[in-house]
Amino acid sequence: MRRLIIAIDGPVGSGKSTVARRVAELLGYTYLDTGAMYRALAWKALARGVPLDDAAQLEALAADTRIDLQARPDGMHVRVDAADVTRAIRAPEVSEATSRISVYPGVRRRMVAEQQRVGRRGGVVMEGRDIGTVVFPQAGLKIYLDATVEVRAERRLRELESRGESTTLEELIEDVRDRDRRDKSREASPLVRAPDAVLVDNSAMDVEETARLIVLLARQITGPKARTARRRAEGRKKPARQSKPARRRPSQGKGRKLKPRGRRRK
Repeated sequence: MRRLIIAIDGPVGSGKSTVARRVAELLGYTYLDTGAMYRALAWKALARGVPLDDAAQLEALAADTRIDLQARPDGMHVRVDAADVTRAIRAPEVSEATSRISVYPGVRRRMVAEQQRVGRRGGVVMEGRDIGTVVFPQAGLKIYLDATVEVRAERRLRELESRGESTTLEELIEDVRDRDRRDKSREASPLVRAPDAVLVDNSAMDVEETARLIVLLARQITGPKARTARRRAEGRKKPARQSKPARRRPSQGKGRKLKPRGRRRK
């Protein structure tokens, strides 16, 4: 069966990471957490004291950083220069720094090249903000996942509370709006919906419902009917069986000269 590259893009709080993981599980694909790569670099920038508004230093840092994603039984682990930073990169200050460093073209070029290397063989689910537009514009299935600002802020609040961090819903709503403005207006790879991406609004859907909808869309592309349609479109359809021309019966009296009938004599 054909193994797709599935690109899931969308704004902060739309549930991209959780949904992408579940889609990968249901299809037996590899989940590639592209956002974790940017978070990892942001974590290193903060740890090294690199100014988040210095494009040259951040690009140099990206060129001198090795980021590895390792699938383990307890989930995906992120390593920066051999150090496990899986939990550290989820801190609020890292989230804020990630949004700021990801606007620089030099940083994005390095990350995009690494994502393309890992994902080009197919059978992967990738999520981010420019997967379907920049990283893999040829992806077999593109999803633009979205939800209302209020719903996205509530999800972020529950996530932070589960880690013992405190904030207010009002602060998070404003933070989500700020992130949306930055992501959609940045010069390098702004957040936009690809023309051929399927819009999925999951404001009233949970993770399982959203994931199963995306799996259904993927199977419509890779199923038997889809394969038949592709073969036809590519000109591999078997030629229609041509019926033999009907034999023409010879006309009666062919080759004989027929005399016109006259009146019968009495």
